[in-house]
Amino acid sequence: MSTFKAKVFVTLKPSILDPQGRTVERALSHLDHGNVSGVRVGKYIELTLNGSRAEVEAQLRDITENVLSNPVMEDARWEISEQQGEERVGA
Repeated sequence: MSTFKAKVFVTLKPSILDPQGRTVERALSHLDHGNVSGVRVGKYIELTLNGSRAEVEAQLRDITENVLSNPVMEDARWEISEQQGEERVGA
């Protein structure tokens, strides 16, 4: 059994208004960063999964699409890498 580290990135679809991004953009402008525009705020999630690569990828796809994001409003992508030689902590 292998251990994998997954990074999940969730962002609002371009057609969805992003009030949090707009607030950050206004704050930056007030702090003399008026050259910044198009700010979008999203989520970044890290997971550690154990199993075969195929099983982990299928599980990660399910988790990303059904738990971590709302596919109607958000785009989600993930990266996965196998962890080599790391100590595993378990019960």
